[in-house]
Amino acid sequence: MKEYQDKKTLNQNDRAKAAMLMKNTDGKDVSAHNFAAKLVDRCVSIIGLVIMATLFIHELRYYLSTYTVNQMSVDLKRGETLPIHINMTFPSLPCDGHVKHQPEDSKDQHDHKDEHGDDKDKHEDSKQKSHLQSFDEETENIVKKVKQAMANGEGCRVYGVLDVQRVAGNFHVSVHGLNIFVAQMIFEGSNRVNVSHMIHELSFGPTYPGIHNPLDGTVRILRGTSGTFKYYIKIVPTEYRYTSKDVLPTNQFSVTEYFSPMKDFDRTWPAVYFLYDLSPITVTIREERRSFLHFLTRLCAVLGGTFALTGLLDRWMYRLVEMVMKPNKRGVI
Repeated sequence: MKEYQDKKTLNQNDRAKAAMLMKNTDGKDVSAHNFAAKLVDRCVSIIGLVIMATLFIHELRYYLSTYTVNQMSVDLKRGETLPIHINMTFPSLPCDGHVKHQPEDSKDQHDHKDEHGDDKDKHEDSKQKSHLQSFDEETENIVKKVKQAMANGEGCRVYGVLDVQRVAGNFHVSVHGLNIFVAQMIFEGSNRVNVSHMIHELSFGPTYPGIHNPLDGTVRILRGTSGTFKYYIKIVPTEYRYTSKDVLPTNQFSVTEYFSPMKDFDRTWPAVYFLYDLSPITVTIREERRSFLHFLTRLCAVLGGTFALTGLLDRWMYRLVEMVMKPNKRGVI
């Protein structure tokens, strides 16, 4: 009887320990499930806040920025001048003693060294006059100086502002300002004049935000040949109106170019021509800002959409965690 009671007591103790162990196991499973669910919920919340903050900053910057509206009208300006800002380099054409500039219809100029002549050079008259002239000491010094500069690889930089009449015209850079006989002695023929050039800047007025001058950064290098470059420029009068109501009068332009190589029988000298014409249409560019109501509408749409998306993501992640963490009841049975 005593042995039976001892066995009964042991069986009760084993059952109690087993029940306690199962209780502890279930508690650990529930705690792990709750911890995973809270972790997923917090991660989704943090991701949602980051997305909302990023989109808010983006929308704020978009609201504070300006946009432009273009309008066209007939150009009614008369009697004004056209400023030409030029900055060029001729790496193979020295400007010592023979390069100067005189564009057509100019009223003022601040150029370094450059030269300009009429479109049609009267070479026959120049040759006749040059034969009647004899070399003096100054001319011989110029020839020696220029030849020495060419031997040393010197070039010429042309920069400044030309203030010309507001009509179609042209200006060019070449050696046309030299006596034709002197130029022949220096270069030993027109086909040896190298008018390779780099255009650092060419504009027809002050700059405004977003303007693009198509000739800026243009590089044309000639090797073993010579010729004439012609740039045909179409100038479009432009007004830029800021949000502060300030008006900036300036000009845009488009350009096409043409290169004519020199031939042995050509009687002209190489040059770089800029031939420009003005458009009868004025473009007005006006800065504008977006309304606050537009900003508020976009902000509500973005934040509301992000909030709804994070809610869906939270539910999907919770179900995924529940499927992974929940014990398989069929396996237990």
